[in-house]
Amino acid sequence: MSGRTVHGAILLLVIGNMLAMFSDVIIKWLGSDIPIFQFVFMRLLCAVLLLLPFLSMVDRGALFAGSRIHLLRAHIGMIAMVCMVIALQTLTLATANAVFYAGPLIVLVLAVTCFGERASLLSILAVISGFFGILVALQPVDITWQSLTALGTAFALAVNALLVRKLPPTQSPVHVLLLTQLYALPAALLLMLWEGAAWDWSLVTAAFGSSFFILAYNGTVLLAYRHVAANRVTSAEYTGLIWAVLFGWWWFSEVPDVWFFLGAMLIAGPLMLLGWIERRRQVALVGTAPSSTSV
Repeated sequence: MSGRTVHGAILLLVIGNMLAMFSDVIIKWLGSDIPIFQFVFMRLLCAVLLLLPFLSMVDRGALFAGSRIHLLRAHIGMIAMVCMVIALQTLTLATANAVFYAGPLIVLVLAVTCFGERASLLSILAVISGFFGILVALQPVDITWQSLTALGTAFALAVNALLVRKLPPTQSPVHVLLLTQLYALPAALLLMLWEGAAWDWSLVTAAFGSSFFILAYNGTVLLAYRHVAANRVTSAEYTGLIWAVLFGWWWFSEVPDVWFFLGAMLIAGPLMLLGWIERRRQVALVGTAPSSTSV
């Protein structure tokens, strides 16, 4: 694997996280008085429309394979979306994203408790550090149920990440994304009707933009990880925190305080260290592997 390939993957992830941040900016721009369930329904519908040109990548012969897991992931993803909208309306862009990045820590906990995986001492320390990082970033004196929705987003995303293991391995990413949006639409429609807000056409543009940038982020991630081992480049995902600080300052005049930086370091630092150790371990394994030309 060439260094150019790795550098290209890192660049894709940096760009992808910037694109995802545009989605967050759009949501935050909407303000706190929007009908949340109506926006979620619009975003899901827009995502389906954006995926339609790629139907050739869908296995129509086994279109509904793994439907139980797809249904579960779809509704968990919808919950994550609702929590994300509330969190972005309540917290600064940087603080909300710092808590969102607790997702990998939750994955570690769930992998051990639900899948029986073994955790190293450093993994355990990373979870403990991340927990304190969340408290520091949120600052307990300012914690409300709205701010805790950021943690709900991280938890929902972590569960969905683990459920990917249960999906049919032959399904393409487009197939998975399409079913995730489609299966969530009926529940989102019912919640929108229950919400009872008048249809707001001004939200359509925002929902379309948010869907476009999130799907573009997913595309860059797929391209980045296609030819490069995840542990070699995944730390580049944390550049999203840098974009969150810059975009929050530029568009919303949000200036992060020292508590944000300390909390973000406690959350992301141990995870980046775990990734670095894993990279070193993989390099060592490759270095000690016998040559294919040896007798």
